[in-house]
Formats: sequence, C-alpha cells, structure tokens
Amino acid sequence: MDYLDTAELARIERDRSAGISSGEVVRLFEAKGARLSESTFRKYVQLGLLPRSRRVGRKGKHTGSAGLYPVSVVRRIALIKRMMAEGYTVEDIRGSFVTVRNRLEDVEKGLADLVEELSRKARVHPRGRHFAEELVRADRELRRALERIEKVGGAVATVPAEAAGVE
Repeated sequence: MDYLDTAELARIERDRSAGISSGEVVRLFEAKGARLSESTFRKYVQLGLLPRSRRVGRKGKHTGSAGLYPVSVVRRIALIKRMMAEGYTVEDIRGSFVTVRNRLEDVEKGLADLVEELSRKARVHPRGRHFAEELVRADRELRRALERIEKVGGAVATVPAEAAGVE
C-alpha cells in the first residue's frame, strides 16, 4: 500500500527541507491511515532504518532545542511500510535497505563537501560566475541521480540473495 504518492512526497520535501520532527512524521502517516507511533519511529531509528535527529535551537530565551530529522525519513518510512506490506521483516529491511541508504548518505556527504569546496574556490576564480552556475547545475543533476539510485537500490536490495543468484 502506498500511503504517499510521488507528488505528495515532493511537496513535503520542498516544504520541510530544513527538517521535520518525529511528531510531524507520525501525524502525517496517521492522517493517511498508516499505523506509526512515536515508539515505532524510535525503534526504526535505534535499528538504523532511519537516521538520528539533529538538535536545532528554538527561537527565544530558554526554549531549548528540538530534534529534527532529514525530511527524507518520510520517503524512507513509506518504503519501509510498503516493504512490510509485501511481507518483508524488519530484519530483511535492515539487512538490505539500510546498507544501500547508508552508502548513499556517505556519497551524498562526500559530494556536498566537494561541491562546497569547489564553490569556495570558484568565488575567487576569474571565471568564477560561470563555474558557480555550472556547479549549481551539476549539484542538481547529482541529487536527481542519487534519488533515482535510492529508489532502484531500495527495491533491488530487497530481493533475497538466493533469488538474485548471490551466495
């Protein structure tokens, strides 16, 4: 069962690009009829199916901080729910999907660092404006390619090893 279609996921990712709280994620899925509790969300984080939150200070004096998750957790939970509906166990998902996602996150971090470094250097280069524009285009294309790889990788990684001819 698909709780969120591609357009809804894209809207959420656009609107919440700075991050999303676990409560917001739970409410989002509950509104779509999915069973997802705060404790299940925490369990997914503990099992490594979802990334850990980052602490973000709130505006105002003595208001503390809030834990925000990358908005990609919405897409990941949708995939987890879909895989579970297809009969995969949490361990099956953990053994396949997590490996793919963790490797992609390493690649994303490395690429983001490289683009940032090149952007800094482009600022002082005589043709810097041209290079900066080219980096923006390349970064956009990289992100699209990584999203496609994540979709395919998540689906392919769920195929049992024996069915894929892997020992």
